[in-house]
Amino acid sequence: MAGRMAAGPDKLSAMPDASAAALGVADYGNLGGNAYDKYHTRNPIARRLMSGFLTAFDDLVALAAPADAYEIGCGEGELSLRLLRRDIQASGFDLEAEVVTQANASAAAANFGPRFAVRSLYTMTPGEISADLIVCCEVLEHLPEPRRALDMIAAQTANYFIFSAPREPLWRILNLARGKYLPDLGNTPGHLQHWSAAGFRKLIAARFDIIAVRRPLPWTMVLCRTRNRN
Repeated sequence: MAGRMAAGPDKLSAMPDASAAALGVADYGNLGGNAYDKYHTRNPIARRLMSGFLTAFDDLVALAAPADAYEIGCGEGELSLRLLRRDIQASGFDLEAEVVTQANASAAAANFGPRFAVRSLYTMTPGEISADLIVCCEVLEHLPEPRRALDMIAAQTANYFIFSAPREPLWRILNLARGKYLPDLGNTPGHLQHWSAAGFRKLIAARFDIIAVRRPLPWTMVLCRTRNRN
């Protein structure tokens, strides 16, 4: 595809200036992401849950069979780095400068070079991102306007999309079971939206054709394509 933004570090220069206005911070209203480092936890139960999440992710990626990918809301870059280690060219962005710095440091340490930029997904223009696969995992629950975000993601050019979100109320119940976030009834800080597995599928199906669904405890993950794709 012409004009890909997922080809590698040379594409980062095409990203918008990371000023407050360009990031759309006031518009985004982001409360921040990972309150808990689930990817590197030493808790054996949490590690088992993450293994299920990553297995589901790998499964859906295999179905998509991409040569390249772009991650919207990359966080510390764990999923993109996982793709890069499988020889899938990957890059992405996140609103939080601190986690982007971490993501680029991890990519550099793995000899992949800088891959990630700081910006808001609400600043994307239609067709700006072009890749075989667009990944947006553990992002939508943090957004004040997830439907608007999905409209903007659907306007990008990709063969496939992968979305995931915590499965409610199971997510809160598990937090309560481990004694976390009790005053907020188990709600993780920054989670503005809450979906059951059926509710999340309905949200995604309003804009995409769902190809496959995985339910690694306690998440819902879907592989989809844009509707009316030829």
